[in-house]
Amino acid sequence: MDMMMAVRAHTRGGPEQLVYEQAPVPVPQPGEALVTVHAAAITFAELTWDLSWTTADGRDRTPVIPSHEMSGTVAALGAGTSGVAPGDEVYGLIAFDRDGAAAEYVSMPATELTARPRSVSHQAAAALPLAALTAWQALVDHAALQAGERVLVHGGAGGVGHVAVQLALARGATVFATGTGASLDTIGRLGAEPIDYRTTSVEDYVASATGGEGFDVIFDAVGGATLDASFAAVRTYTGHVVSILGWGTHSLAPLSFRGATYSGVFTLLPLLTGRGRAHHGEILAEAAALAEAGRLTPIVDPDRYDLETVSDAHRAVESGKRQGKVVVRVSPA
Repeated sequence: MDMMMAVRAHTRGGPEQLVYEQAPVPVPQPGEALVTVHAAAITFAELTWDLSWTTADGRDRTPVIPSHEMSGTVAALGAGTSGVAPGDEVYGLIAFDRDGAAAEYVSMPATELTARPRSVSHQAAAALPLAALTAWQALVDHAALQAGERVLVHGGAGGVGHVAVQLALARGATVFATGTGASLDTIGRLGAEPIDYRTTSVEDYVASATGGEGFDVIFDAVGGATLDASFAAVRTYTGHVVSILGWGTHSLAPLSFRGATYSGVFTLLPLLTGRGRAHHGEILAEAAALAEAGRLTPIVDPDRYDLETVSDAHRAVESGKRQGKVVVRVSPA
């Protein structure tokens, strides 16, 4: 049996449960591709999710390999696999109920792989999938964003927010984004108008940015009271609020009185249900095209991590003290 180096957890827990060790090289099944991993990104809280520890039918699958956003090179194909070929440079999001990419190799369905944008590094490509899928589903699929609309992104310098800002700009919107402190500079560099949510009231920024009309589209990547504020800041009749953190209890009255609409986004739903997975590939192809055109650049944390320091990478993500997406460098390209 061929072996590789990987990071695995044999019992549930946090970063302290991760072990750098030898593991079998996965054998690609029919329809799958074996990929040499060059970079793997860390997803917040993935070690705490039940779906990270079980199969689709609920069976325990420890030991598990984390890190489900990846970029690499196709090494081999399972029987009957088409759409990719050995040597292709690819990136994608791996379903969370199977082993991730904190390893020298990973096997995944070929239909969930997309050609890597060649204008960015493997590290930057690995930082894109989850954020790009989330922002696209929110702004394009749900809000049907049109050129010329006014968009407000809450958390515009965050992991998903900074991608949402760039996507909205690429689609011709006028973009405003909330933040505070150093994040305001990041928002400005991305090309959006920064709003300091700590010093500016909802009424004030709605007045100054929209003449009191409200925003055509509001993308909420913060949740809680920020989502409530969004319901009061959206445009009457035609406005749309979309949130990736609409998990609490909220009053819909301000939204209803405006005749506006709301959508929730759960990016992983296609991976859990099997419905809509092909659309994930379509979105990642669109994201790659934007990256190639210089319209979409993920912010990657400058700290360097490799397989032996994946535990430290997870701790950095959990601490919140990072300057972009945390990415693990694996095999050199």
